[in-house]
Amino acid sequence: MRKGWFRPTIGVAIISLGLLAAADLFAEGRKYDPGASDTEIRIGQTMPYSGPVSVFSVIGKVQAAYFRMINERGGINGRRINLISYDDAATPAKTVERVRKLVESDEVLFMFQSVGNAPNIAIQKYLNDRHVPQLFAGGRSMRFEDPVNFPWTMGFAPNLQTEIRVYARFILDNYPNARIGLLYQNDESGKEYLAGLKDALGARAPAMLASEAPYDMTDPTIDSQVVRLKAADVDVLIDMAAPKFAAQAIRKTAELGWKPLHLLGVGSSSIDAVLVPAGIEHARGLISASSFKEASDPTWADDAGMKRWSAFMASYYPEGDRNSLFTTYGYSAAELLVRVLRQCGDDLSRDNIMRQAASLKDVRLDLLLPGLAINTSRTDYRVVKEFRMMRFTGERWQPFGPVVAD
Repeated sequence: MRKGWFRPTIGVAIISLGLLAAADLFAEGRKYDPGASDTEIRIGQTMPYSGPVSVFSVIGKVQAAYFRMINERGGINGRRINLISYDDAATPAKTVERVRKLVESDEVLFMFQSVGNAPNIAIQKYLNDRHVPQLFAGGRSMRFEDPVNFPWTMGFAPNLQTEIRVYARFILDNYPNARIGLLYQNDESGKEYLAGLKDALGARAPAMLASEAPYDMTDPTIDSQVVRLKAADVDVLIDMAAPKFAAQAIRKTAELGWKPLHLLGVGSSSIDAVLVPAGIEHARGLISASSFKEASDPTWADDAGMKRWSAFMASYYPEGDRNSLFTTYGYSAAELLVRVLRQCGDDLSRDNIMRQAASLKDVRLDLLLPGLAINTSRTDYRVVKEFRMMRFTGERWQPFGPVVAD
């Protein structure tokens, strides 16, 4: 009897050991770095929820809503996305402080979509030194497309020089005798715009670039810069100002009765955040560029990708502005990140995250313009690389012309 009593116990022990061995074998296929587990993928982000460029905070809000949708649908291979997003007011010193907390205390797996060139530059070396991915950085410096020097950093939108070269090509093709004025922020981003414009104009730059008007983020207005550009007899204004100052420039040109051909930077083309504050009646005829479908364009009313975006907005971010470029941009970056994480499978190491981000093939996002696709490699960290020109009708942005690239 005693002997028989032990037999089931031995059997259970053998079965238990077998299950443990199977579990260990299954677990061998999994690889985690800090911030990843069987149940969670912890992501870090900084966003200007306050400060002079707080309009960009919509990006973080729509991304949080997108990840909530993904979690409700089962997450990424059963793992819940935990986005930890801190306010940095787009101030580099605060960004550094917040990112150190995210990496060293919150132990995030990687950083995602922090907004601004200067904030991203401030944390780039720190993250690269620690081999923490700085994925789809929300800045547009060429430094974010440099896999040789910064292999752990990858941008998302076309870089600043690509954008302004596209504008220069448009001017050279259509207004070859233009007197160009450039309005830009007096920082590294602005200097990239200036260098890109001069490079694109080539030997014609001295004759065509009539005036340069930098401004500082601390300036209360840019009225004096706009007056100076008008006084220089500028007839083509390239306005690469941040949203607050771009709205001022649109309004001031109208007050002066000045009507140059006005090209507006992609980052300031939001109808709600820029054109409405500037006075929608003053914005008619503005020209900009985009890589994404415009939600207000009836062309896309029956488009499958636009329908998915509309359903998302209705269910997960109903308070969001459907005419905002920042909303569609934030959605698209989050959609691409989910694609990368799914490709990672059970290898959620930082190495594999960068490997998957650098091996995207013919990826077509819901809101990318037809004909555009995302392709990356270990030697090409450019994600979105092309634009299409568009003109503001007074109600919406209307695309025109072919897809163009640098």
